[in-house]
Amino acid sequence: MPGDTTDTLGKGDVVSNESLANLLKEERRFAPPADLAAAANVTEAAYTQADADRLGFWAEQARRLTWATEPTETLDWSNPPFAKWFADGKLNVAYNCVDRHVEAGNGDRVAIHFEGEPGDSRSITYAELKDEVSKAANALTELGVEAGDRVAVYLPMIPEAVVAMLACARVGAAHSVVFGGFSADAVASRIQDADAKLVITADGGYRRGKPSALKPAIDEAVAKCPQVEHVLVVRRTGQDTAFTEGRDVWWHELVDRQSAEHAPQPFDAEHPLFILYTSGTTGKPKGILHTSGGYLTQAAYTHHAVFDLKPETDVYWCTADIGWVTGHSYIVYGPLANGATQVMYEGTPDTPHQGRFWEVVQKYGVTILYTAPTAIRTFMKWGDDIPAKFDLSSLRVLGSVGEPINPEAWIWYRKHIGGDRCPIVDTWWQTETGAMMISPLPGVTETKPGSAQRALPGISATVVDDEAHEVPNGGGGYLVLTEPWPSMLRTIWGDDQRFIDTYWSRFAGKYFAGDGAKKDDDGDIWLLGRVDDVMLVSGHNISTTEVESALVSHPSVAEAAVVGAADETTGQAIVAFVILRGSASETDTLVAELRNHVGSTLGPIAKPKRILPVQELPKTRSGKIMRRLLRDVAENRAVGDVTTLADSSVMDLIQSKLPSASSED
Repeated sequence: MPGDTTDTLGKGDVVSNESLANLLKEERRFAPPADLAAAANVTEAAYTQADADRLGFWAEQARRLTWATEPTETLDWSNPPFAKWFADGKLNVAYNCVDRHVEAGNGDRVAIHFEGEPGDSRSITYAELKDEVSKAANALTELGVEAGDRVAVYLPMIPEAVVAMLACARVGAAHSVVFGGFSADAVASRIQDADAKLVITADGGYRRGKPSALKPAIDEAVAKCPQVEHVLVVRRTGQDTAFTEGRDVWWHELVDRQSAEHAPQPFDAEHPLFILYTSGTTGKPKGILHTSGGYLTQAAYTHHAVFDLKPETDVYWCTADIGWVTGHSYIVYGPLANGATQVMYEGTPDTPHQGRFWEVVQKYGVTILYTAPTAIRTFMKWGDDIPAKFDLSSLRVLGSVGEPINPEAWIWYRKHIGGDRCPIVDTWWQTETGAMMISPLPGVTETKPGSAQRALPGISATVVDDEAHEVPNGGGGYLVLTEPWPSMLRTIWGDDQRFIDTYWSRFAGKYFAGDGAKKDDDGDIWLLGRVDDVMLVSGHNISTTEVESALVSHPSVAEAAVVGAADETTGQAIVAFVILRGSASETDTLVAELRNHVGSTLGPIAKPKRILPVQELPKTRSGKIMRRLLRDVAENRAVGDVTTLADSSVMDLIQSKLPSASSED
């Protein structure tokens, strides 16, 4: 998912002596398919229009929504960095995502094809979704939820999660969705920070073939949260569930008996829509606040533009969880505002078999697929023969989100999933940006494997050095956003000063994303990962992303994670952890070959000092590699906090291998 940002680095902390080394050269190019380009939703003209009149461009995109009161002012930037977009306009977000499609005669169109992990499925039309959202909105009202209240949502990937979020939006309550894998303590801290009065959860969900309980974590969390008045519980698995009389309410008993009539009330464009928590390096989680009009404008526009969505014919599938921002913007709000038909899948990609994703693509005739590099690298590791068993010919656009994608993974995705014909849109954005910011357009851009390339129409992004000067083509440094954008975070919930300090203090007047980036000779942008993942080796700043990409380009390597470890001679030494492909065997000869391969690809300065073949890498539940823990291993320190890992036993396995790790001579 889009990068969790870290609290701001001090001036000169990372890219200190010299710009980020621009080591990786990628020469492959892929033109847009002619048929797609000929009928594309967005053409080169959009860039020209937005460059000439940025605010006029966004005012036009806002008109794609249905407003109860049309806005007359596009942007109020009188008190930076606090933006107001379309501030005198009024709208109801849920009306835009559901009712207006029914009123336009599209009530019979499928909104959601739900595929449960156990194999249960149901298809929900827009008319049915409108009824469900209306009933849930009436239920929230019965429970005392009012506009301006906060509601915590802790649900598996089931349609009720979408219904709950839209019901909150309909009544003007901000939702705070917490990913279903988080611990009771993590849930409690988020409920407390948002001061939520209602929690919506389920008895459990299905994961890897068996029920996984959710309600016990909520019971433990709510015990620390006296402000919670009710817990609304969806019955998904039928597990025995503790029930607190007077507090806990079954969804099927409360929601199902409500009227399907509910008049949506319009709210100000700047009315809070949701709070989504992202981790900081220190202290409590940061509640990222998004509001209604600007957020929905950009989520809907980017979904329409970047995926070339044709709602009458496309079947769209974003494989993210709704607990992450990708699920908010590109499962719930963007697609539904555009009247899309989409697939929603509950489980994991390898249950009951490793071809599950491709089985789903084949079953529903998916045309647009949006997934993460970590998933793509996993599919590579499992082998080319698995997707080859399924008919993927319905696909026409492929998307990537969550982290920079290695060029070899990009090529594999295009070849084995996209049949060497589907354009890939490699999208950069964050929880904080709310919607896509940098991405190719499928009918316009000649794509480059591994590059997000160009800021979208209406978005202003560049790469600067330590002194905030824009770097020339070929240079590297920090990614910054230089103009406000409609879906930008409005603040950190309850902490305006932290908002200013974290994002706006590093470079005056610019939003600092916390990511390293480089410009190639054409001026296209290549993301290089979090700035804390830059290594300083013998005075050269080297990106972990580039070294990882070089390793993955070797036929024996399925996945790689690289860290810098303290070294007496070079300041930092490069240490690589690699997962080998199925047929490769771990030998000193192979390790030497991999080190030389990196040297020949990027130059001798980038050769890893140590390479450790491992079975798995430590990843968070959203699929991000926890390099911090690998750094602990590489520097022989006690391993830090592992509570956010999907599988904490991975670290024991890695540490047990350490004594046998091959090092350079």
